Amino acid sequence: MAPVEKLTTTLSTKGQIILPKAIRQRREWDAGTRLLVEETPEGVLLKPMPIFERTRPEDVFASLPYKGKPKTLEEMDAGVLAEARRRHARG
Repeated sequence: MAPVEKLTTTLSTKGQIILPKAIRQRREWDAGTRLLVEETPEGVLLKPMPIFERTRPEDVFASLPYKGKPKTLEEMDAGVLAEARRRHARG
């Protein structure tokens, strides 16, 4: 395994740091990337913020209005298959 690259940066008087370009490029973190800051026993961990908040099924279940008789699993499977065939035929 290759040795770990040691990079340094300096904390500004405003509490800002500049991440070395090599790290930003490897992580594909462009200007404006939101980062989650986590304090760990080993130091500070930076992780990109998720684009969407984590959602539980019960938070969104039945969130779209639908009037009519509930669909059976067979009807839903048939609908998904029909849409897949339609999209495949286009491409």
